[in-house]
Amino acid sequence: MSHPPRHSAMLSISNGGPNLSGASDKQQSSQPIQQIANTGLRVPSNRKTIYDRHLNRSRNAELSRASFAFLFAEMVTYAQRRVTGIQDLEKRLNEQGYPLGLRLLNLLYYRTISSSTSSSLSSSSTSAAPPNRPLRILPLLHLIHGPLWRLLFNRPADALEHSVSPDTPNEYMITDNDPLVNTYISVPKEMSMLNCAAFVAGIIEGVCDGCGFEAKVTAHNQPTEMWPGRTIFLVRFGESVMEREKVLERAGIK
Repeated sequence: MSHPPRHSAMLSISNGGPNLSGASDKQQSSQPIQQIANTGLRVPSNRKTIYDRHLNRSRNAELSRASFAFLFAEMVTYAQRRVTGIQDLEKRLNEQGYPLGLRLLNLLYYRTISSSTSSSLSSSSTSAAPPNRPLRILPLLHLIHGPLWRLLFNRPADALEHSVSPDTPNEYMITDNDPLVNTYISVPKEMSMLNCAAFVAGIIEGVCDGCGFEAKVTAHNQPTEMWPGRTIFLVRFGESVMEREKVLERAGIK
């Protein structure tokens, strides 16, 4: 039995095209879409926008490490042009990460507030107040050590320490035993002091400044026998931050 020519099947589908398109229009019109006044922005009724979605299709999916390694290597190569030394190169990497820290802070709080608001609306209990930005140093560092590190590397940082020296009470240390940014970077022997995690230090510095904590963050190599790529991010807060910390401590604000 011979099959009908393909173009005849295509014609039969095209003849039913108006009905199909009309059905799709009805489906689209039946979806709950709300238009915000004076902005022209159309958002679903559940208030979820593109900022609530992860870059991956699934929240548990991971980005390709090969793609990340290629892009970060190109960033290091770009920063390496016309530098005068290792400090200049690390400074450029820091400057590349700084604006990313500012944006990640806003994204992190937007997702936190959105999730807390949706959960409070779904529950019958009274709605809880959205989380505020930290006012003290320790809540800020716990934010960086935990939620921010999970957002970036899908795990918390390995350690958070405070300087025991009375001369440097403004210094704190965040430890990462195996920084992802250094995994695929080959550093020559003549540049052994270079640490490309200065890019992450710039992200931390951007988060601190975004929260109103003036700080300078640097990345330092501190290898051990078990962790040869161990890196310590040294966070130095400004004098104004330390003075405000004393005032808030006397006021009993945590």
